[in-house]
Amino acid sequence: MTVKIFDTPEVQDFLNTVAGFDQAGGSERAKRIVHRLLADLYRLIDDFDVTPEEFWATIGLMNELGKGSQFGLLAPGLGFDHYLDMRMDAEDEARGLAGGTPRTIEGPLYVAGAPEAEGVARMDDGSDTDSEVMWLTGQVRDTDGRPVAGARVEIWHANAKGGYSHFDPSQSEYNLRRTIITDAEGRYRARSIIPSGYGVPEGSPTDRVLKALGRHGQRPAHIHYFISAPGHKHLTTQINLAGDPYTWDDFAFATREELLVEGRLIDDAAEAEARGLEGPFTEVVFDIELSRTEAPELQSRHKRPRALEQAAD
Repeated sequence: MTVKIFDTPEVQDFLNTVAGFDQAGGSERAKRIVHRLLADLYRLIDDFDVTPEEFWATIGLMNELGKGSQFGLLAPGLGFDHYLDMRMDAEDEARGLAGGTPRTIEGPLYVAGAPEAEGVARMDDGSDTDSEVMWLTGQVRDTDGRPVAGARVEIWHANAKGGYSHFDPSQSEYNLRRTIITDAEGRYRARSIIPSGYGVPEGSPTDRVLKALGRHGQRPAHIHYFISAPGHKHLTTQINLAGDPYTWDDFAFATREELLVEGRLIDDAAEAEARGLEGPFTEVVFDIELSRTEAPELQSRHKRPRALEQAAD
C-alpha cells in the first residue's frame, strides 16, 4: 500500500526539529543545508515508495563505501566533480577571467610532497622496463603568450597497469609523481612511461552503484596536473592521451576536447640521445596557459582531503 505523508504538518514540524531549527546553537547554514537535504530525501522516500529493506540496503552500501574510502572514487562517477567544475567555470566567466587552459577534475589520487626538480625530472623509478618511454614536455605561458618562469607544475599519473603509487603498495614511494619548476622560458620536461587507463575495482561498492545505473567504471589513459604561479589563477587539469577507447566514455566525465593530446612516436637515435634516452620514445607535448589574477584565494588550490597534504604543509 502506497501512502504519502511528506506534506503533512507533522512531517514538516519533524523536519524542522531534526534540522535543529528549534535550537539556539550550531550553524545556521548547516541547519538550512541539512533541512533541504533531508526534505529532498524524505520526499523521495514518499514519491518512490522506498521500502525499509531498500533504505537499509543503501545504508549498508554507504558504510562499505566509507570503510573502503571510496566516496572520493564514487563522487566523480556521479558527476559531482564535473558539476563543481562547471560552477567554477561560470564563476570565472562572471569575474571576467576568460581564456587559459581549461580546468577539469582533480580526482582522488593526488599525494602531497612529491620530489621537486628544476626544469626537468625523471618521474618513473626505472623498474618497469617493458613500458613505453614517454617524454612529457611543454611551456607555461600567460594569456598574452609570455612565458611564466618559476611556475610549479605538479604531475602525477598511473603506471602501465593503471595503478597509482601510494595507493598501490607494489610501487615505490612517489613513483610517477613529481613537481617541476619551470625554467626561464617557462618550460618543463619529464621522462616517464605511458600510463594506462583504469577501472574501479570489480565488485566494489562504487562498481555496484555504477552497474545499478547500467554504467561502467572505466577511465581513459590520462595525466594529472596542478599548475601554480604568483599572480596567476591556480589550474587543476588533466590531459587524455588520444586513441584510448574510453576517451569520450570516461566514467568520471573529465574529458575535454582542448585537453586531448596526441603522442608522437620518435625512433630517431639522435633525438633520443638529445633527451638522455636510449631508444624509441613517445613525445607528449602539453602547453599550459594561465590566467592572471590578483585575488589570493584564486592562486591556490581549493581545500579538500588529500593524501599526506597536512604532513607536507
